[in-house]
Amino acid sequence: MSQWRELAQSGLWSNNPALVQLLGLCPLLAVSGNVVNALGLALATLLVMVGASTAISLIRHQVPSAVRLPAFVMVIAAFVTCAELLMAAYAYPLYQVLGIFIPLIVTNCAILGRADAFASRQPVLPAAIDGFMMGLGFAAVLVLLGALRELLGQGTLFSDMALLFGPQAASWQLTIADDYQFLFFVLPPGAFFVAGLLIALKNVIDQRNAARAKPVAAAPRTERRVRVTGTIK
Repeated sequence: MSQWRELAQSGLWSNNPALVQLLGLCPLLAVSGNVVNALGLALATLLVMVGASTAISLIRHQVPSAVRLPAFVMVIAAFVTCAELLMAAYAYPLYQVLGIFIPLIVTNCAILGRADAFASRQPVLPAAIDGFMMGLGFAAVLVLLGALRELLGQGTLFSDMALLFGPQAASWQLTIADDYQFLFFVLPPGAFFVAGLLIALKNVIDQRNAARAKPVAAAPRTERRVRVTGTIK
């Protein structure tokens, strides 16, 4: 159980692909303009990370080291194609909005880097769990970034969810402020700014946790010397 706990903590917090490794920032910043776009890309990335990590672990003994990385890219590309076809079949309007960023999951360094560093050296179950946790950590940051940018930039939350969940999700939108738009958070500079705030917040939390866990040094022991004069009998 301790191994699974470490994998979960690593993927979700201590080694988060977006907040710690700073990988996959191109789709993270480009697609996170609102929640529905971020959620669509997050689900596709999560599917690819779990599938690719599992498959690469299965073939780790059959792939020669000379062609290891090209083989891993081909495996990732196969799962990206599956995710792209699924999104085109069941969420075509969102597929059109995300456009080129779905095929570009192949070039996401978070997936290839984790596949090479962990999945290619571990059995199937740990590799699958690691891929799921890393994908979940990336997805959580992506959705949180999309929610903050949508809220600060447009004054809404969960707008256009019908693109992913169908017409029944049209009423999910929450309007915080009418006729409000802050263009800075809608554009890419706002994405950099909000992502920087999230990274800074995580660093502050880590520093406070480290300070709280640091053992308190014991007070130095003092000895009092008593000077004795005269003769002791």
